Amino acid sequence: MPELPEVETTLRGVESFLKDAKINQVTIRNFSLRWPIDPRLADILTGQTIHLLYRRAKYLLLECDTGTLIIHLGMSGRLRILAVNENIAPEKHDHFDLVVENGHLLRYTDPRRFGAILWTEAPIEVHPLFSHLGPEPLTEAFDTAELLVKSRNRRCSAKTLIMDGKVVVGVGNIYANEALFMAGIHPQKIANQLTKKDCDKLVTAIKTILTQAIKAGGTTLKDFRKSDGKPGYFAQQLNVYGRQGEACVHCGSELEHYKEAQRATFYCPKCQKLK
Repeated sequence: MPELPEVETTLRGVESFLKDAKINQVTIRNFSLRWPIDPRLADILTGQTIHLLYRRAKYLLLECDTGTLIIHLGMSGRLRILAVNENIAPEKHDHFDLVVENGHLLRYTDPRRFGAILWTEAPIEVHPLFSHLGPEPLTEAFDTAELLVKSRNRRCSAKTLIMDGKVVVGVGNIYANEALFMAGIHPQKIANQLTKKDCDKLVTAIKTILTQAIKAGGTTLKDFRKSDGKPGYFAQQLNVYGRQGEACVHCGSELEHYKEAQRATFYCPKCQKLK
């Protein structure tokens, strides 16, 4: 599914077309996504101006006159910018169109319909989807001290810790594997056994990996495409994810993998020793 770099890449791809634009028309073809779309949404949005677009965790937020449109891409969702005058007919999985006065159209496509399009008039920080979230990983709020404190009473694995949105948002499975490898920490190391040095390495690795992935346009494995339809290229830079049985790029050892909480985990047994 799209993770933080993919969502950030999508945001950067659509922002310039939508910021400060007035919404002229909204078309909803399928109200049944992960959560039902408000049947009043087209009427609510029409005539409003999009003042700000930003990302929180894996959600895209469009701040309008009277509230915020929340978009989540789910497992297979994507957003595209089209020119209205191209008159490109919607296809089977094109569920939502938003037309703005500058002649552009934002189209939401989602074959699996695990994504979401929601509207709220309440401040985002008190919305149930956001009120419990931890800091953004690429901000100063996420640092060694923060991770060390949140790891002290946790008996879960280091990988589970950094994938917990209450600890830090947006570190999905691909990037958790890569960050742990860069930090030289075994994915199964118990969270409360992480030292200050471990936390420092892990924070640095998370920031580095996510920054590199955003620069590369995200990681395309199956469904993700950028807003221009092109794939992300970070998959070419993956050191451990999906490479079980191949040689470690650092030591040459055979990479191993196992499943934890139904998610594939990849590591080097020599570079990431458990003890």
